[in-house]
Amino acid sequence: MNPGEREFFVEAVDGTRLYTHIRLSTSDLVSPALESAPDPAPSKNTHAERPLLVLCDGLCCDGFIYKYLWDDLAALGSVAHFHYRGHGRSELPQDPARIDVVALAQDLLTVLDHVEAEQVVLFGHSLGTQVVLEAYRRRPEAIRALILMCGSFGRVTHTFKGSNLLATVLPDLIEWVTRHPKFARALWARVPVNVALRVAGLIGDINIRAVRVEDVAPYFQHVIHVDFEMFLRMLKCAGEHSAEDLLPRVNVPTLVIAGARDTITPADLSKAMSDAIPNAKLCLLPDGTHVAPLEHRQAVADAIQGFLNESAVLRSGGAALQDPELGS
Repeated sequence: MNPGEREFFVEAVDGTRLYTHIRLSTSDLVSPALESAPDPAPSKNTHAERPLLVLCDGLCCDGFIYKYLWDDLAALGSVAHFHYRGHGRSELPQDPARIDVVALAQDLLTVLDHVEAEQVVLFGHSLGTQVVLEAYRRRPEAIRALILMCGSFGRVTHTFKGSNLLATVLPDLIEWVTRHPKFARALWARVPVNVALRVAGLIGDINIRAVRVEDVAPYFQHVIHVDFEMFLRMLKCAGEHSAEDLLPRVNVPTLVIAGARDTITPADLSKAMSDAIPNAKLCLLPDGTHVAPLEHRQAVADAIQGFLNESAVLRSGGAALQDPELGS
């Protein structure tokens, strides 16, 4: 672990322990006491000038998509990432009902409170797009900018691979898994990683020619350890959630990054989201799939840095005014 990196757990409102990882920029290491603390909080004075950069995952992910951005963003400021409930090193939900997008957004805000981050730039990949939009709905005054990658504003099971087939079959699949948990778990956990990678490449979910196998393998290795029924129920919740009503009222600089070859979240949805958010910028990667941040590291990093520089959100006074209808 690099100097300035710390790992700790944050307790959610229902008692679930959320694994959190933070990397302080050099200027945020304000004292030896802070550097040696088990769960350091960047100083409030620092974040009044420069916001914390917070990374939110997709479903069944524990940070693999941010492998390169974690380092690239650290040059710009302090970076934080947490694992969703039931994912990675976080605990299974203490309250099994708290698995919807709103619950994940509340977990995000709880983490921000714990590290005393008064101003943030939120990054969301896939499901993380919905999570950060819901966090913005609840605390717009704390958010200076949104960076939404390969994601949609909601109802994702109705648009998966361009159809509503997933939304149609999901209730029956959940019922079957509930009735046959051991058999479902055995099937879920026994798909070899190399087979899953090959299939993902064949059906176009990833571009094998543009991505390193070692970059995407951690996703498939993590998936088999996620509770299958919880995953399906979270997916169903994501499919029922929508932040479409919020988009016209987003009042902070927003960058939407999409892959033209994304079969999981079609690029048309990203474009529609960009069009609906006032003054949002769209970065469309012609050969990008759902894992574009891994396939096109430099292009994504350049787009993000250019956006942050142009919008000046990393400087003091970069936050937008709050919409009085938000945060209530």
